[in-house]
Amino acid sequence: MKNIERVIWGILLTVIVFLISVFIGGKLQLNNNFIPQSFIAYTLMLILAIGLIWGLRKHVNYKISLPKFKETLRPMLFGFLAAVIISVLMTVVGTSLGLEIEIHHVFDVMSPLQFILFVFIYASVVEEVLFRGFLQNILTPLNDKGIQLFKRHISIPVIVSALAFSLAHLNLIRSDAGAFFLVRTLIFTFSIGLVAGYYQEKHNNNAYAILVHMAANFMGVIAAFLMSSQAAGI
Repeated sequence: MKNIERVIWGILLTVIVFLISVFIGGKLQLNNNFIPQSFIAYTLMLILAIGLIWGLRKHVNYKISLPKFKETLRPMLFGFLAAVIISVLMTVVGTSLGLEIEIHHVFDVMSPLQFILFVFIYASVVEEVLFRGFLQNILTPLNDKGIQLFKRHISIPVIVSALAFSLAHLNLIRSDAGAFFLVRTLIFTFSIGLVAGYYQEKHNNNAYAILVHMAANFMGVIAAFLMSSQAAGI
C-alpha cells in the first residue's frame, strides 16, 4: 500500500467507524441508570476498531503489552502536566476575555464512580485503540517525516492521529457547548493526542498512549470528586 493510500484509507476508515458508532450509539437505548448512553457508542467503536486492526493486519503493526512500571512514569507525568498546563492557560485566556468557563456536561450526569469506569478507563482505552492503535499505526511508514517540537521529532502519523482525535470532539456541538468550550477542548485533545502518539511511537506499544490518555483524564477524576463533595455539602 502506497503512503498516500495509507493516509486516505486510514482517515476515511477512522471517520466511518467514528460516525457509525456515534449514530448507532445515539439510536439504541440502554434504559440503565448506571451505564451511560455513551457506553454503546464506545463499545461499537472498540469492536469496529479491533476489526480494522485485524482485517488490515498486513498494513497495521498493532502491538500492546503491559509496560514496566518505571517506564510508564514519564509518559503519565507528561500527559498529566500537558492537561494541567493547557487547562490553566485556556482558563486564563477565557477569564481575561470575559468568557464563561464551562465545564463538561458529563459532570452533571455522572457520579465519580461512573466517570472513573466509563471515561477515565473505558473511553481512554477505546479512543486510543482507534486513533493511535489503528490510524497512527497504519501510517507508520511515514514516521521519518514530521517536525521538531521541543527538540523532539513529532512525526506525520502522530500529528494526523492527534488532529483526527481532536476533531472527533466536535461531536460536543450536540451537547450545546459554547464556542470557547469547543475551542478549548480541541486544543486540549490535540495536545494530549501529540503526547500519546509520541510515546506510542517511541515504544511501539498502544499501552503507552492509553496511559497518557488516562493521566490526562485524571484531572477529570479529581473534578468529579470535588463536584460530588460540593453537591453533598462536604
